[in-house]
Amino acid sequence: VSGSTHVRLRDGTSLLVRPIATSDSDDLAEAFRAWSPDSRYRRFFAGISELTSSSLRYLTDVDHHDHEALVAFDEETGRGVGVVRFIRDREDPTRAEMAVSVADDWQGRGVGTTLLSLLADRAREEDISCFTASVLAANTPMLDVLSELGEPHVVRRDAGVVELEVPLPEEGIGRQLPALLRTAATDALEH
Repeated sequence: VSGSTHVRLRDGTSLLVRPIATSDSDDLAEAFRAWSPDSRYRRFFAGISELTSSSLRYLTDVDHHDHEALVAFDEETGRGVGVVRFIRDREDPTRAEMAVSVADDWQGRGVGTTLLSLLADRAREEDISCFTASVLAANTPMLDVLSELGEPHVVRRDAGVVELEVPLPEEGIGRQLPALLRTAATDALEH
């Protein structure tokens, strides 16, 4: 996404998606405070209630090449509803770790899948062919979103966390069954 783009969710809601900017720091901090403790934990694997100034700088001051972040706003209210990002692997520049964050009251509406599709397009533009992600095994909404991307491979299961890699299809996002990731999550919880 070189500039702003307008997308429509399956329920008809229109979002404006654009690359994140350092000026989004205050909005990101405010949105983070509005998340439930459960959403914060699922994203950061820790019970944090505030983002530090250095964290906000890291999350918003990105180069849009090795570290890309896209932010989505509800066009009707102007409120930020989601952020998706990738960070290129320094050892293998064709791989990047990705993360998706969606405001609690917007989860389950297709925001994560929509943002992930746009992020996959950006990744391919930057010659990235595989996403990696660490996801709590109990975070089925995120596992479902990742399953939309392509054929996931479980790299490791450890202490309730599933580490995945998902090769990007040549275009768009794949439509794999969420059961693949749910199975991985169930196995991780049992080990």
